[in-house]
Amino acid sequence: MTGSMGEPDDMRKVVILRLELIVKGHKGIAIDLENPDALEELKNQPITLKEGSLYKVRVRFRIQHEIITGLRYLQLVKRRGIRVDKSDDICGSYSPNTMDNPYYEKTFLEEEAPSGIIARGTYDVSSKFIDDDKINHLQFSWTLNIKKSWD
Repeated sequence: MTGSMGEPDDMRKVVILRLELIVKGHKGIAIDLENPDALEELKNQPITLKEGSLYKVRVRFRIQHEIITGLRYLQLVKRRGIRVDKSDDICGSYSPNTMDNPYYEKTFLEEEAPSGIIARGTYDVSSKFIDDDKINHLQFSWTLNIKKSWD
């Protein structure tokens, strides 16, 4: 069966299913965004990374109803209200998912968590997925803690 995925009454064109931090040498961190409480939990429970850790972000998503062009992941990182990082990563253009291809995944380039005594602490992160038509498909905030060790 190759029919289009998605419920007819769900008008979203892009459904973000899962967000993962894949950490080199340590277990990854996965957020199941199909869980309705996941974004609230993510906002209230910081993610911890060891300083200097190498990690990649992977996103799993479904396209419904029509082709999406220029899907992008934007991320703004602030510490104490001051912008310390901004990224704009291209996911690409996609046709609607089918039963044979139920989701897409995109893994972004490896990054290194900041390190050093000055870099340790709490970072506020704002993330969103938009497309070429400037449609905001999902926007959420979360907190990242950079620590000296995993404990």
